[in-house]
Amino acid sequence: MQVIRAPDGQQYAQTCDCQIQVRVERALQRAGVPERYRDKSLQSFESAGKHPSLYAALMYARKFVDNYPFGMNGLGLLIVGSSGLGKTHLAAGILQELVIEKRVNGLFCDYHELLKRIQNSYNASVSSTELSILRPVFEAEVLVLDDLGATRPSDWVWDTVAHILNARYGRNQTTIITTNYPNEPSLTNRESNALGNAGRAMRGETLGDRIGDRMRSRLQEMCVVIEMQGEDRRERENRAQFRGV
Repeated sequence: MQVIRAPDGQQYAQTCDCQIQVRVERALQRAGVPERYRDKSLQSFESAGKHPSLYAALMYARKFVDNYPFGMNGLGLLIVGSSGLGKTHLAAGILQELVIEKRVNGLFCDYHELLKRIQNSYNASVSSTELSILRPVFEAEVLVLDDLGATRPSDWVWDTVAHILNARYGRNQTTIITTNYPNEPSLTNRESNALGNAGRAMRGETLGDRIGDRMRSRLQEMCVVIEMQGEDRRERENRAQFRGV
């Protein structure tokens, strides 16, 4: 805290930059933003010269932050696209701006890691419980659920996803989701038989395949869908780095 003297002689206390930085770091730690994404902001997201969908996604992300929470009624984002397009960058950038600028109670969760922690809580030697792990997920004003569908589907996975998404839907809580899987339903038995093994392999898996069609349908109610397309930026950057060696 530092004392500022105004031109009229009055004095007042003002938070110094070092204290602001400490507050910001603590807020981001509470939100669980991974260290590697702490410097990922909307300002640092590069869209120039790339697929137009990346610029459109960035513009919507900025609009989302600017308007939050007015008139949204819990509406979130479903950010869809193949690996390396910057989906997590955008989601982390949105969350950090909301946490820092608007003092939102936010939480970042890696989908695969969250499911692993829940499964591990069933181990008798572990002190954490399923409820203690899920409580912050349920209570977060804004939740980022990164890489939805990354865990191989099973009845338990589908039930757990349904539990999380239905709870947040019922409370009108904002959820921002990223996924590598196309926002399409699963195949019917007739479609699957018609495609055959080769056709199914070429088609690849969809979000409906990974989380079930009921929960995919629920996401269409909970979120605005943002589709991102283009070249894997991580692969491109790695090639450029290799050429520079």
